[in-house]
Order: sequence, then structure tokens, then C-alpha cells
Amino acid sequence: MKRILIAAFASLLFVGACQRVPLSGRNQLMLVSSKDLLPMSFQSYREFLDTSQVVRSGNQVQQVRQVGQRIQRAVEDYMRENNHMELIEGFQWEFNVVDNPAINAFCMPGGKVVFYTGILPICQNDDGIAVVMGHEIAHAIASHGAERMSQGLVSQGVLTAGQVGLGVAMSNKPQQTQQIYNTIYGVAAPAATAIGYTLPNSRNQESEADHLGLVFMARAGYNPEAAVAFWQRMDQADKGQRPPQFLSTHPDPKNRVSNIRRLLPKAQKEFQASR
Repeated sequence: MKRILIAAFASLLFVGACQRVPLSGRNQLMLVSSKDLLPMSFQSYREFLDTSQVVRSGNQVQQVRQVGQRIQRAVEDYMRENNHMELIEGFQWEFNVVDNPAINAFCMPGGKVVFYTGILPICQNDDGIAVVMGHEIAHAIASHGAERMSQGLVSQGVLTAGQVGLGVAMSNKPQQTQQIYNTIYGVAAPAATAIGYTLPNSRNQESEADHLGLVFMARAGYNPEAAVAFWQRMDQADKGQRPPQFLSTHPDPKNRVSNIRRLLPKAQKEFQASR
């Protein structure tokens, strides 16, 4: 019954508070925008770096930043060509590596990216890094965090019918709004495993991130076929006693490889055009 009421309330708000995801065209309930979340995102990102062992130099840092900057340019070109520049307005791109054995990476709203050293052996090379980079950036571009926060604000009754905006939510129930943000982005977790999406993304969001991520990496000149091998290696990493943290927020690698294979022909065209 609760789910039915939530769905009904969301449908009432949907007409006046939605946007479309680039490429997929799916309508999203958007009671708060990614732009609204940028100040909180930037603060959380800085606090995370201040409490983590950031790797300041070396081959791994150079590699992650080089891949990130190339994908950043590809994203900006794609947004410009498709008249979606508003989706990256206010972005302050940043690419950092944290010395942590956890197999994890994330991108917060505003282009704030972190790779843990633990995921780099599974990436293996630039193409593998581009798979993860493109996928995580795609979550930010598609405003998945803001979408999930909007859903949380509805389900927790923070926003009532006709109310829209982070400012309204903070005015209504500031502590509850902050808690929803913390839950989605993991900022309340221990520093060693903090940030990133701590709750599983929906199938639609994962499919969109795969699709957009393949396009972004291909346009940046990285071979999208590397995505199949990466997720197969991630599947092998999942055989251990403690599954990678990265998989706690993503579907089983086996279930996504077939979907990626289906998306590869279009991504390969982008890759060939970039060469």
C-alpha cells in the first residue's frame, strides 16, 4: 500500500517536475536538480579527500587524470552537439586517486571523480580505466543521484504535493534531507569506504550509465569492447570471500555483459569516428 501511495504521489508531481535522460530519453522525476546538489557535493568531496590517503603523483595518477580529461572533453562535446549543456552547468571536474585496496570508483555531481588504487589492477590499462570512468561519469551526467534523492524526498514525505527544490526540502526537514543525501552518496560511511552510491542503482539507471559510458569512452578514443573484458574480470573478482564494494551498487557483471554486447555496434561507430 505504501508503495502504491508513493507511486501515486510521484505521478502527480511528475508532470511538472521531470526531465529526460540524454540518449535514452527516459523521463525522470526531478524535484531537486543536480545543480542544486553541487554545493553539497563539492563539500562532501573535499571532506572525503581530506580524510583519505590521496595519491598526489606517479604513473597511476597521471593515467587516471589523462583518461578522465579525455572523457571530460568527449562529454562536453556530446552535450554541446545535443543541446544539453545545462546538464553540466557548474561542473568543476576533478580526478583523484586514493590509496585504498577497496575495489571502488565513483563520480559525484559536478564531475568529482575518485579511483581507489584497488580497482586499477582490474582495469589493467587505459581502456579499462575508461570503462569505469565513462560509466561513473554517466551516472552524474544522467542526474541519477538527483533522481534518487527526489524519490527519497517523496517517500520520506519531506516534500508535499506541489513542492519542488532542495531549498524547500531543507526548510521543511533539514536533518531528514541531509540524511537522504548521506544515504545516497555514502558520506556517513567510514572514510575507507565512503562516498559512491551506497544503495543499488535501478536497472534503468545502470543501463543508461552503460549506454552513455560506452559512447563517452568511444568518443574519447577508447575501445568500447574493453567493457566486456572488464566486467568479466570484475566477475572473477566477485568470486572471493568479500565481493568488491563496486559491485554492491551495480548489478551482477554476468547480467550486464549481454546488454553491453547489444550496445557495442553503436559505440564502435563512435570509436571509429574518433580515430
